[in-house]
Formats: sequence, C-alpha cells, structure tokens
Amino acid sequence: MSDTLEINYTTTDFAVDDLDHPAWDQANSVRITKYWSGETAPIERQFTARLLWSDKALYVRFDPTQYELLIVSDTPDLSQKSIGLWDRDVCEIFVAPDAGQPDRYYEFEVAPTGEWLDVAIEKSADGRKADWDYHSGMTVASRIETDKVISSTRIPWSTFDRQPSSGDEWRGNLYRCVGQDPTRGYLAWLPTLTLEPSFHVPEKFGRFVFTK
Repeated sequence: MSDTLEINYTTTDFAVDDLDHPAWDQANSVRITKYWSGETAPIERQFTARLLWSDKALYVRFDPTQYELLIVSDTPDLSQKSIGLWDRDVCEIFVAPDAGQPDRYYEFEVAPTGEWLDVAIEKSADGRKADWDYHSGMTVASRIETDKVISSTRIPWSTFDRQPSSGDEWRGNLYRCVGQDPTRGYLAWLPTLTLEPSFHVPEKFGRFVFTK
C-alpha cells in the first residue's frame, strides 16, 4: 500500500455542494479498505476519497458505500460544529501542513447529515491538546443515495496560514467511522495499528503531495 497521495490542481473553484462537478474527474482517488488495526474491512464498508486543490482551498470528497442503518443525529444542527460527531457515522481527514511537525495537525469531519467538525490539535509526550474554538471556515455538503453517501468539504488555505505550491508535501490520513457497537468499524487509509481504535497517530500519517 502506497503512503503517498498526489493531489491534483484545479483552476476552478466550485461550490462544495456541487458534488457532480466535472473537476472531480481530475482528482486522483484512493480506496480505503482497511480498519485501523490493519484488518481488511468488509467491502460494503470500504470507501473512496478524492482530493483536489485550487489557489483558494483544499477539496475532499468521500464516496462510502452504505448498506447498513445510518448512525446519525435525529436533530442535526448545521449552524455550528458538532462535538462528538466521531461517535456517529462520519468521514474524516487529518492534515498536518508542516511535514516536519506532524504532531501539529487539523481534524475535519463531515457526516451524512451535513454536520461537521473542525479542531486544531497538538500532540506531545504530555498528551493531546485540542483547540475546540478553532474555526477553519470549512464548508460541507452531503447527499444520501441508495447504498451510498457522498460527502465533501472545502477547506480554505487561510486556515493553515499557508498555501501549498506544486511539489509541496504535507502529511495526513483519511478515515471513516461506521456502524454501532459491537460491530462499529474504524477505517483508515494508513492503519494506525493501535491496540484500541485511534486515529490520532501522526507517526502513521501519509504524504499528501500537491501537483500541477
């Protein structure tokens, strides 16, 4: 399994809810097939992620299959971040813009309901510090189809205080939480290989390489 994903450039900035925009055809895709443990997940829980970048933002689209009951909020609030979103069905991307400091990273989540979460994180020997007041300006969209959910997020470069150039390498990982106990699944592009499910393992982050 490659630990590198090339993110193609698009000259077009488009609305996050334009889930069928032709720009997505330019994106490289990665198929996530493993649980955090390294075990292969059932095919009905596997998903595809596509990433694009423009002069203004990072775009991420998740295409998970959905053959089981959705685990979502009955009363979603889309006006603010949803703390605890990770306890329900959700797709996530972690991004460390400084490849030399992967312990400083950002977490972005989007649910089938259109709920979202953003948080800035710093991990050290003393533990993990989360900035819940962090506001990225991310926007999200989701569409529930038969046996499938499409979700996307647009994350402006301003939130990182930097913008990539072609050839730059950032670090990160892609995840999905699906189902409920005792069969809840935690999928990862690059498995974290922890004893218990955990996505907060920067040393397992892959390489996001921006290309034109």
